[in-house]
Amino acid sequence: MSEHNRESQPQNPLTEAAALTVSAVDFSALEERIVRAVEMVKQERQARVAAEERAANAESEFNDQLPKIERMQKEINSLLAERDLVRQRVERLLSQLDALEL
Repeated sequence: MSEHNRESQPQNPLTEAAALTVSAVDFSALEERIVRAVEMVKQERQARVAAEERAANAESEFNDQLPKIERMQKEINSLLAERDLVRQRVERLLSQLDALEL
């Protein structure tokens, strides 16, 4: 059985060197892929951190603007109510003018 194992292994030193070279090339390619993957992960983490900071800033700005928004909504409601009152007064005046023409 030991003779069979010897036969299945490469006998030529050039073949062994070629196999080692291929392995070294494969290893280098794998190493490059790992380095690129690590860089991508770093970039994605930086992008996530930046996105989280932008989201926190946007939330903070929104919370800062919320009182102003509420104040403006109250002002709009007040102006709408005032507009309705003016409309009612104008309608009353117009109806009084119509009554004079009769």
